[in-house]
Order: sequence, then C-alpha cells, then structure tokens
Amino acid sequence: YRSRFSSSNIEILPEVKHALSENKPVVALESTILSHGLPYPENKQLSHDLSRIIRSRGAVPATIAVKDGICKVGLSEDDLEDLLVSGVEGRARKCSTRDLPFILAQHQKSTSQGSSAEFINTEEKRQWGATTVASTMRLAHYAGITTFVTGGTGGCHRGSEITMDISADLIELSRTPEGGG
Repeated sequence: YRSRFSSSNIEILPEVKHALSENKPVVALESTILSHGLPYPENKQLSHDLSRIIRSRGAVPATIAVKDGICKVGLSEDDLEDLLVSGVEGRARKCSTRDLPFILAQHQKSTSQGSSAEFINTEEKRQWGATTVASTMRLAHYAGITTFVTGGTGGCHRGSEITMDISADLIELSRTPEGGG
C-alpha cells in the first residue's frame, strides 16, 4: 500500500507519529460511525468515550478520515469537531477503499487548476471522506498502525442491488494484517 501514497496525500497527527516512533500502542478508529452512524452530539460523546477508554489503557487513539483530499491519521480537536457535524451538514461521504483514489484525484485536479491558497477558501466548509473499516485498515497499515476499533463490519446494505453499496470490509480484512477490536 505504501507505494500508492505520497507524503502530500497523508498527514499523521504529531501525537500519533511520536507514539509510533516510540513503539507505543496506537489504535486506529474509523470515522464513518461518527459522521453517518450517530447524530450530533451522540457521536461526540462516543468519540470522547472511545478516546478515554483507549488512553486509559496506555494507547493513543487515531481517528482516520480524509479532509479536503488529504488522508488524516489522527485528528486535531478542531478537525474532529468539524467531522462530527459534517454528516448532518451533508459535507461527509462514506469513503471505502474504492473511493480513496477518486477523492485524492479530485482534490489534486482542483488544486492543479490554481494554487492551494486559491482552492482552499477558509470561508467554505471543509469536505470529508469518512473512512469505513476497509479504508481505515488500509490507511492505518500505511501509517504503521496495527490495531483498530470499529462499530462493526459491513456487508451488502439494503437496496444494494440498486445502489451497489457493497462493503469492502471483509475483502480488506483478508488483505491487511491489522487486528480488529
């Protein structure tokens, strides 16, 4: 997986990077459950509860999401808050492994049409790709994180014969050496 990403595509939160460099435990968290699974503020409570539990056991939590075309491994408090409200505001979409290349390419196309400063208008709301189990595993593996927590793995969703919303979670579980929790 590492060859498919460049340092311009991924940002690792300094706390997470430090923990990894010190061989301390880091636990990846998917973000779809936060943006799509629960409404605000219940999703905020879940996020804080999970972080507290993980930290109480000596590990560092790393919520994984894609923000404006950048894969984020670990979110700042401001980014986490924005992600939590993005689902109800319609600024987040589910992002599985099949979606990552399109989201990254779309961002690169937008930024190549002008400077980054022109593309990123601070007045506009940020766009989020909320990672599923599959894309969380892929990005966690790229970052060197070997453990993740999820609300559950996906399958064929209602209406999948029309929407083709078929989860890649089980396929990715067979390909990626992370241990789920």
